[in-house]
Amino acid sequence: MSKPQRTLICWVGGNDLKAPEGGEVGPILSTLRAVGFDRLELLCSYPPERVEPYLEWLASTLEITIEPHYASLRSPVDFADIHEVAQAHLQRLSVPGTDLSILLSPGTPAMQAIWILLGKTRYPATFYQSSLEQGVQQVVVPFEIAAEYVPAANAITDDRLMQLAEGHAPVDAAFDSIITQSQRMRVLKSQGQILAQKQVPVLIQGETGTGKELFARAIHNASPRSSGPFVALNCGAIPPELIDSTLFGHCKGAFTGAVANRAGVFEQAHGGTLFLDEFGELPPDAQVRLLRVLQEGVVTPVGASRELRVDVRLITATHRNLMQAVVEERFREDLFYRIAVGVLHLPPLREREGDLLLLADALLNGITRQDDSLKGKKISADAKKLILRHPWKGNVRELQSTLLRAALWCSSDVIGAADIDQALFQLPGNPPRTVSADVAQGIDLQEIISDTARRYVREALTVTAHNKTRAAALLGLKSQQTLSNWMSKYGID
Repeated sequence: MSKPQRTLICWVGGNDLKAPEGGEVGPILSTLRAVGFDRLELLCSYPPERVEPYLEWLASTLEITIEPHYASLRSPVDFADIHEVAQAHLQRLSVPGTDLSILLSPGTPAMQAIWILLGKTRYPATFYQSSLEQGVQQVVVPFEIAAEYVPAANAITDDRLMQLAEGHAPVDAAFDSIITQSQRMRVLKSQGQILAQKQVPVLIQGETGTGKELFARAIHNASPRSSGPFVALNCGAIPPELIDSTLFGHCKGAFTGAVANRAGVFEQAHGGTLFLDEFGELPPDAQVRLLRVLQEGVVTPVGASRELRVDVRLITATHRNLMQAVVEERFREDLFYRIAVGVLHLPPLREREGDLLLLADALLNGITRQDDSLKGKKISADAKKLILRHPWKGNVRELQSTLLRAALWCSSDVIGAADIDQALFQLPGNPPRTVSADVAQGIDLQEIISDTARRYVREALTVTAHNKTRAAALLGLKSQQTLSNWMSKYGID
């Protein structure tokens, strides 16, 4: 009987990428040196130009089979994207004859959480971690801890979350899946339903996370092309050297690495809808070639001598101001007017009056429907207050990801303010206005004082794990009661 192949899988981390420059060797090489493995499977969310030098250095350091896999993530803390990538590779590797191990150290906390959930529930694996202080250690995760979160792990499959977030629904219900009571959004839904029946190109503008792909899918589902394919592509995630191949396809041998013929997204979407997200990220030379495709309805795969005729309904989306880009000559005017026939401007969540708590309840209901053991989870009144105060710069996408994290880790049926607070990611803010404000232009001193107080009270509570006595001391306040008075004054739980 042959010996099982020992395989290690992990994400590439920032400390690993710095290793070739000198200093520490990084968690990956440390683990490979400490534990004997036959194969290394690397998941890479960094761009290839950052990863390739590390791969060459690693291959020159150790004799081991290294298989890199590049993954396009909306964010390194997006649970849905991380889960989709990690599950696909664990499923592929969990076969007889493979002794699978997972290195937890590289990557974000979200990546580590997904590894533990999957490695303890669906794809049994041995865990390792590596640190400068403790070296390389095998990690024992008690089953009781993982078992508590099995329902959540089952609930975050990509297909289910996309169905929740993007409205996979019957044609007559597609726009009904866009939940709103905002008059502005209702008008946009009506406009989208009209555009769905037309064949004109549609441009959807809006901040990241406002639901641009949801609208695109709703338009497709309600259109005469609903029986055809819906192909989505993030233009901002395409390496520059692969833009033509990705859009138009390539022939075998067209370039190094082209080991087989490959259809581009235009050919894949033939007879249906092609959704190009982050359209404003396409470089000028690619804009020229794309304009010809839209004008003539034909594509020429890289390395091919014959044109292919394609029948595609194009929907584009961007968070950029394309009109401004046209004025600044960063985006072709003729291409802009070709794609901007039907235009929808999606408002940010903060401008959708009355929608925030409505969406929070609806999104949580969608998450809890994924598994019987999650049913009945509700958001407490205090948690809703916290939701209302948060700016939600990531819009609906941030709201859904936050609720998902809160549902994952909440041990009771009621998601409280502490659960939401733990699930939120506090992004660095702008410098205090006391530094940048121009008093000659007039300022609101009370507002500046309030903003400063809120900022430092929250920081003190975070640093002290919400110990009011210690937080009051850090802030130079006389007592815990004084801090409580400040918290009440400035609306801090």
